Amino acid sequence: MNLPSFTITDVKISAWLSHLAREERAAATMEKYARGLCAFKHWLDGAPASKEKAVAYKRQMGETRSPASVNALIAALNGFFAFQGWDIKIKYLKIQRRTFLEREKELTKEEYERLLLAAERNENQRLNLAMQTICSTGIRVSELKSVTVEAVKAGETFITNKGKTRIIFIPKKLKPLLLAYAKKRGINSGCIFVTKSGKALDRRSIWADMKKLCGSAQVAPSKVFPHNLRHLFARVFYSVEKDIMRLADLLGHSDVKTTRIYIMESGAEHKRLVNALGLAAG
Repeated sequence: MNLPSFTITDVKISAWLSHLAREERAAATMEKYARGLCAFKHWLDGAPASKEKAVAYKRQMGETRSPASVNALIAALNGFFAFQGWDIKIKYLKIQRRTFLEREKELTKEEYERLLLAAERNENQRLNLAMQTICSTGIRVSELKSVTVEAVKAGETFITNKGKTRIIFIPKKLKPLLLAYAKKRGINSGCIFVTKSGKALDRRSIWADMKKLCGSAQVAPSKVFPHNLRHLFARVFYSVEKDIMRLADLLGHSDVKTTRIYIMESGAEHKRLVNALGLAAG
């Protein structure tokens, strides 16, 4: 009887990624999973995968990576193993749910405004408007391609992600700015945020351009990345509306547990609120 081969190959990885694409998994998630799986394949150095090797790799990664990063790797490995039909599954690390957002990662509205000014001073109008669009609508950076000339004129766009379709409204103040930019760039239809060659602007380009603003904007690099703009939108929206279900719909979340992560504030804000209650006799 032939025993199953648990050897990881590029062909098998490619087949799994194609499967994830058919399931409409986010491009950033697929990229992260691919990196993790390829790293494990390299670590195996030609040896077949096994439960023991996977656990050993998890333990080794845990020495240098955060628990959340290790669990993302485990998700990639378990997903790949299941797709191959291999009887290998490793346990996730147990992580206590955080109550507060790490202060060094909490982007404030004031810091966001300084980033916009820095982009304007650098005459990078595309970056300025891309940041405004993400932060004022709460879309993912990968969804910027849905912001077309037609959508801006209509004031809304439909976005389908992970099998879920939602409507996004373009703020009135942003519409004329986007249309003026498109006209200046000779973009009469289709995606507004494109490269010189006409391709949709990707996450890496926006990430790199945002990092260049840190010094002049006086904002810590740990706070400056595209996805943090989406988090800022969530926190500001919730502070005004206090409606987590509506916020989950706007963000395209299927589970409000995910939305709760987005509206976490730093411990400093919670400390201020507790002191403001004035319930201590003194």
